Amino acid sequence: MRISVFVCLVGLASLPLAGCASSRLEMASDVNMTPRDRSLLAHPPYAQSTIPEQYRRHIVDFRRGGAPGSILVDTDARYLYYILPKGQAIRYGVAVGEEARAFSGVAQIGRKEEWPDWIPTPDIQARLGPYPARVPGGPANPLGARGIYLYEGGKDTLFRIHGTNQPEYIGRAISSGCIRMTNEDVIDLYNRVKVGAIVNVLPPGRGGIASAM
Repeated sequence: MRISVFVCLVGLASLPLAGCASSRLEMASDVNMTPRDRSLLAHPPYAQSTIPEQYRRHIVDFRRGGAPGSILVDTDARYLYYILPKGQAIRYGVAVGEEARAFSGVAQIGRKEEWPDWIPTPDIQARLGPYPARVPGGPANPLGARGIYLYEGGKDTLFRIHGTNQPEYIGRAISSGCIRMTNEDVIDLYNRVKVGAIVNVLPPGRGGIASAM
């Protein structure tokens, strides 16, 4: 059974965008998958989707600033940037929340999990259910291959950066707030980002980092 759901990401404070743009494009390296990843993704129970070129994983010039190892999410442009040293970043295409549910601010990665189980919140059950109380991890799970859990003040916010069983929505504002990535991209990000890293999520109207492409 395929279960699809709109899940969410939230933070606290908005950020200025002065002096940021992406220019040079370079394809990023291949994803380092585990044998379990390759097995589960060999025949996924969802339709394969061709991701538009602009939303595929690239290394780009990045002049926004920010500490290497941190993340910036441009909800307007539908991009997540993993910041590298020397003015570069890895840019991933993402799906973000609809405007009414597009949260913004600052969070911290509190934990990470491979092929996480999904426990629908009461709000999700009320709006989109009914769903089972717990959905085991796997390619049919709406959290996909990885869950990156956002914390605030040491507490789980219940919002995530995660994979998806709906890759066709990458590049759109469709979720209830969570940042969705293709399973291949979220595996790549998971392998790079550390627990404790800062995640800045720009609010609608404050993005457009890639407009100078």
